[in-house]
Amino acid sequence: MKTTWQEKYADKRLSPDQAVRRIARGKHIQISSGASVPTALLDALVKNAKYFADNTIVHLMTFGDAPHVAPEMSGHLRHNAFFIGSNVRQAVHDGRADYTPVFLSRIPSLIRTRRIPVDVAMIQCSPPDENGYVNLGVSVDISLAGIAAADLVIAEVNPQVPIVHGAGFLPMDTFDHWVWNDSPLQTHIAPKLDHVSIEIGRYVASLIENGSTIQMGIGAIPDAVLEELKDKTDLGLWTEMFSDGIIPLVKSGVINGKLKTHHPGKISSSFSFGSKDLYDFIDGNPMFTFHPSDYINDPVRIAQQHQLVSVNSALEVDLTGQVCADSIGTKFFSGIGGQTDFVRGASMCPGGRSIIALPSTAKKGKISRITATLTEGAGVVTSRGDVRYVVTEFGIADLLGKSIRERAMALISIAHPDFRDELLESAKSRHYVFQRSHVPRGRYPREIERIVETRQGEKCFLRAMRLSDEQKFQDFLYRSSGQESHQRFREILEDLSHERLQEFIDIDYEEKLSLVLEHTESSLEAEMIGIAQYVKDSATGFAEVALIIADDWRHKGLGPRLFSHLVEFAQAHGIRGFTIVVPVDDHATIHLLQSTGLTVESNIVDGAFHLKVAFRDERP
Repeated sequence: MKTTWQEKYADKRLSPDQAVRRIARGKHIQISSGASVPTALLDALVKNAKYFADNTIVHLMTFGDAPHVAPEMSGHLRHNAFFIGSNVRQAVHDGRADYTPVFLSRIPSLIRTRRIPVDVAMIQCSPPDENGYVNLGVSVDISLAGIAAADLVIAEVNPQVPIVHGAGFLPMDTFDHWVWNDSPLQTHIAPKLDHVSIEIGRYVASLIENGSTIQMGIGAIPDAVLEELKDKTDLGLWTEMFSDGIIPLVKSGVINGKLKTHHPGKISSSFSFGSKDLYDFIDGNPMFTFHPSDYINDPVRIAQQHQLVSVNSALEVDLTGQVCADSIGTKFFSGIGGQTDFVRGASMCPGGRSIIALPSTAKKGKISRITATLTEGAGVVTSRGDVRYVVTEFGIADLLGKSIRERAMALISIAHPDFRDELLESAKSRHYVFQRSHVPRGRYPREIERIVETRQGEKCFLRAMRLSDEQKFQDFLYRSSGQESHQRFREILEDLSHERLQEFIDIDYEEKLSLVLEHTESSLEAEMIGIAQYVKDSATGFAEVALIIADDWRHKGLGPRLFSHLVEFAQAHGIRGFTIVVPVDDHATIHLLQSTGLTVESNIVDGAFHLKVAFRDERP
């Protein structure tokens, strides 16, 4: 008669109360994280607290109830958080629990070397298979290091634990004792996406190219980003964690891991947290492979991935680019987690990008998350030297290689409009920016952005100018001869001072709009190759227009395309038509206007054509 695994390991089976009483006082206990918390063992620890004294509990992060941090546990059980969840935050603030700031990639090695001591490991796992192997399910992360370091290993065997491929298989013989607990895993209900999250998601998604490998976590912003990736192709996933948002993209084939360097065709992670549908989806699914945190979060391995794009959040970002993500002032709020690991890995990755995405405000709009300086006591998780993109619902700031002046203006441009004046004044008081710098106005019109092709099929990026474009605009003008530029540009070419440039790029996107052409599809990395602007005359309803194409991009059909888009956006904002002044020998511009099919009136004044283009026939 075949022996069952329960019979084989019957001498190791204990009740939860019996199991925890094998733990001596003063011992350091590690429990598995997230949805894999061994709830029966944790409840037994709390129930038997009188038998413990000065026992420390460590784990990466848990969700739901945390009875081990209750005030009455003081002196018996004390928690040490590597990442502070909402369930232990008050205990940390009250001094009843500790916080250890640490990179997620470093935790396993710190445990193995007993820099962070672990004497007892309590984990949740599946029942053993026919080969005697259990599976750690949805939380591999730091569990293997704790198991290897511990003198006493207790398993909570749960038949509802999904089987996940990768490094989470262990022989049942690994455990000194085991308890039985047939119960559902903890679940996470995805938050409803609000307008802010949706806008941030759209901006972030615009920075993710086809074929990229992505990293992101859990919450409204990651979910909003994933919603916007439906039209992408051949994405990979290499991330410390994920939730339900990936399921539609995997089913549709958007996420297929085709181009990944490590584990091609697989989804690589160290833990997941979500709904029962998610756990059922990954159960036995060979596309998923889970590995320890020091493997997934290793910056060198991250850098080897194909076009790794990391998406992380923050509590606040100051005008120099310092990112605070683990504390609100002196109060610790969350943790370092994997942000720095992935930011640095992405920055070393060819074609990689790191993105910090956050709402522009907190406390229902009362506080700006873009700040002049970090709150006193706030911790820097991503340094100003590491940061790349910062995204809010008002746009994208690319800080790579930028001066403090350029960073400050870029970040003010994506701050909430209610705080831009205050931020600019603070920047001026610290001499971060020019004293005559203007406050960014209006809402950046992301809907304007599109790809424009030359006659030869070369792709260019069309977007609206930003106030933070001053240096790029100045560089463009210095490269341009001005021979075929319109009157407004010929005037500014004679004076490229900060004050004159500000006058030109200070736009509201309605009565004054400048369009920019750049020679790659990435709107924040390329040089300008063309600019068109209109400025409305409120008395007439017409707008003065100017246009210039870089010398080496002329005669490729970009002028007519740029002008037609300017007409489109001007009409959308109620502009009646354009006025333009050109030299009498500027046959290219005259031909451009005639090719539009619009009515063109012309007069010669002081040797120049004064042209008027009406969008509608205004004759009586």
